[in-house]
Amino acid sequence: MEPFDELLRGVRADGAGVRRVEMAGTRVLSGLTLYAVASGEVTVLGETAKAGDIVVVQESVVAEGRATVVSGTYEVTGAVARRLTAVLPDALVAPGTDECAAFYSAVGTGGPGVVTDRLLDWLMVCALREWFDREHSSGWLAARADAVVGPALEAMHAQPGKAWTLALLAKEAGVSRTTLTGRFARLVGVPPLTYLTEWRMTVAADLLADPSRTVAAVARQVGYADAFGFSAAFKRVHGFSPSECRSRCAASA
Repeated sequence: MEPFDELLRGVRADGAGVRRVEMAGTRVLSGLTLYAVASGEVTVLGETAKAGDIVVVQESVVAEGRATVVSGTYEVTGAVARRLTAVLPDALVAPGTDECAAFYSAVGTGGPGVVTDRLLDWLMVCALREWFDREHSSGWLAARADAVVGPALEAMHAQPGKAWTLALLAKEAGVSRTTLTGRFARLVGVPPLTYLTEWRMTVAADLLADPSRTVAAVARQVGYADAFGFSAAFKRVHGFSPSECRSRCAASA
């Protein structure tokens, strides 16, 4: 799965309260919210969005300007989505076109909620794709795009339950274990097997939100032969047990 696809897991509009807003002067924008500029201009963190552009914010930021915007707020569900959307900046501006502005003018004027939600999703994909293509040269995204580290990360993400060893991951990357370890730690910040454990526990948190799955079943799905070893690793990473996650993780999902 590509980094961009993973970034969007769990980020989906569902009754996002799409509405048209007239902005004038200064306004605080907050939450993971998309603002499509239908007319006028909005300046956020030094970047100016004009008609047709899209602004995406996920922290409280101050916006200034006079504009008509279509907005919708997202809830990020699950540990996987939260981990991956953490790479997003507080605010980003994705350039659009005059055709986009005309499209935005038609959004938020009524119609079935599910249709509006999918239109909002389409706008979010457009904005994040543009940002991803522009900014993926640094940090975690750079590691996913790296010729050596990328294949190892993709393998772990695609099959978290596989009995990965450093040798197998190095084979996926097509390099020696020493080369993979050094490059992985430099780009990602932790060694490959440490990252694997953290990723498995992130996936496990989402699986545990489903009450039909037993702890033992989740343990097997993320590569642990017994629930005891899995529980110890889970508590080490998250700070609470898989059983406690039943309520915590279900609430966040």
